[in-house]
Amino acid sequence: MDVAGAFAAALRMIVTLDPAFVQVVLLSLRVTLSAVVLAALVGLPLGAVLALSRFPGRSAVIVVVNTLMGLPPVVAGLVVFLLLSRSGPLGSLGLLFTPTAMIIAQTLLVLPIVIALTRQVVEDLWGEYREHLLSLGQDGLSAVPTLLWDARFALATALLAGFGRASAEVGAVLIVGGNIAGATRTMTTSIALETSKGDLPLALGLGLVLIALTLAVNALIFGVSRVGARYAG
Repeated sequence: MDVAGAFAAALRMIVTLDPAFVQVVLLSLRVTLSAVVLAALVGLPLGAVLALSRFPGRSAVIVVVNTLMGLPPVVAGLVVFLLLSRSGPLGSLGLLFTPTAMIIAQTLLVLPIVIALTRQVVEDLWGEYREHLLSLGQDGLSAVPTLLWDARFALATALLAGFGRASAEVGAVLIVGGNIAGATRTMTTSIALETSKGDLPLALGLGLVLIALTLAVNALIFGVSRVGARYAG
């Protein structure tokens, strides 16, 4: 099949909502959204606490967190694989090669981004509003809810950035998910597989959805940043 024919077939697949196509897209979104939500629940408070706490080795912790922002996906996948494999400490749970394992791997990738960006944003706000918050009786960790709320637009942008990284990830989900048809096959792993098999319509269709998703995420980041700037002004 030529490129034009493959492109037309891909569009038909999208318009007619081909069941296999939709299943892959929905699984990808479920895994990525779940990972971002988990990373937010853990990373936002941890980042805020790291911003306001002072303890020996704090600088080293910040350096480690910032370094983990660039953690290679295959390394994250390998770590989760070792944890969930039969001989690993969590092997008895039977989570390897399931969507849950993929969510854990993607959470591991997004979490450092959320912690690092939250720490920076909250620390900047604390420096700006410290005297005012202290006058209101909010000192140290008691100011965390107020600072997180005030930084909500910047933090929403951070979460969207994490979503963008997770949605485009291949290596980690391939290692811990196994790319099993109908069970753990995501958009990115399907594109890699179908392209190698020469099934261009499915690969192109999923590629178009990924491009649309990337555009939507970047539009949301732009919109949120504009609203945040207007609110701050």
